[in-house]
Amino acid sequence: MSLDAKFARLGTDNAPGQEVRQRTGDIESLMIGDRLDGRVVDFSHGDVDAHEPTPGAYEAFGEGYAKGGRQAYTEYRGDNEIRRLVAERMARFIGAPVDPSDGLIVTPGTQGALFLAMGATVGRGDKVAIVQPDYFANRKLVEFFDGEMVPVQLDYVNADETRAGLDLDGLESAFRGGVKVFLFSNPSNPAGVVYSPAEIERIAALADRYGVTLIVDQLYSRLRYSGVTYTHMAAVARNRDNVVTIMGPSKTESLSGFRLGVACGAPAIIARMEKLQAIVSLRAAGYSQAVLRTWFAEPEGWMEERIRRHEAIRDDLLRVLRAGDGVFARTPQAGSYLFPHFPKLAVEPKDFVTILRLQAGVIVTPGTEFSPHTAQSVRLNFSQDHAAAVAAVERMVALVERYRAAPAKAARA
Repeated sequence: MSLDAKFARLGTDNAPGQEVRQRTGDIESLMIGDRLDGRVVDFSHGDVDAHEPTPGAYEAFGEGYAKGGRQAYTEYRGDNEIRRLVAERMARFIGAPVDPSDGLIVTPGTQGALFLAMGATVGRGDKVAIVQPDYFANRKLVEFFDGEMVPVQLDYVNADETRAGLDLDGLESAFRGGVKVFLFSNPSNPAGVVYSPAEIERIAALADRYGVTLIVDQLYSRLRYSGVTYTHMAAVARNRDNVVTIMGPSKTESLSGFRLGVACGAPAIIARMEKLQAIVSLRAAGYSQAVLRTWFAEPEGWMEERIRRHEAIRDDLLRVLRAGDGVFARTPQAGSYLFPHFPKLAVEPKDFVTILRLQAGVIVTPGTEFSPHTAQSVRLNFSQDHAAAVAAVERMVALVERYRAAPAKAARA
């Protein structure tokens, strides 16, 4: 494959956040009714203006800046003192020991951690199991590192509320067929479902039996809604030398702009990640690393209030979506994503995404970014201004009705 073809397959034009590059200047002339009811809403990522960053983040950044070179040029894995602090807090959270010197690395965002983890574990021709649907970058990373993708289905639509819906028999078949690495997000991005204790324990047992490395993206594992049970893979894994957990103070804490991620787990894999980081970015931004001092150290009640506000937005958006005829939306158990499925429309799904942007001022991420078989879905990050998000989804549902495909005519007798 040529380099042009390889990079063309990465397909970043519709990746989350990129939709804003596309033209929206002529929105007013195309709106439902005479004018747009509310501002343009970009559901492709969270609004850090609507949900402000963790208290003290700016001050921590300033303290890092004041340290000058000592903070600017940290070790490639990250500042020693900050790693020690983060390791203690993460160990309490995930229920497994975290070695700050050998088992943890600070990265430029969780996206950076994913790239490093995949680069440290996947070689040309290696089989990698990924979930469909799952985070948009997962399958692109497999392709970029010349791995062989082995998809496993997540039937979040038909699964009951007690489980995510992963095809565990299909996963075992993939492992038996020679899969080397299994990469997945929990909570799921985009479906918002949480893997049940039984699903996590079965995955851990299968990985141990077949010698598979597990890379678990747990970015939204702090933003869990009432009544949801969460099981950390690192806490139940039979072989912790084959597990990497990825987290970061990004979406939940509205700290995306600082570009901070953390990976912890197998020392051998973390060591490879450090070597790769040394030639990709050297380190996570030095001054930004100081902001990690505020992570897991928010004021009492802050996280509970953050969850309450998101749950209220989630519930109102579900009400609007479910009022639409033929629109399906499973209730997210964690995170800030909705992944509604639309009925058949008279236009192609990719064109409907453009229509949403131009006629309703609603920017979404196409379902095809997450799996080839979810073209009739779109992903919404509902970490937005509450009223603006509701108004935007109301416009979306109105357009679903406008472009609904006409029912097929009955055949003559």
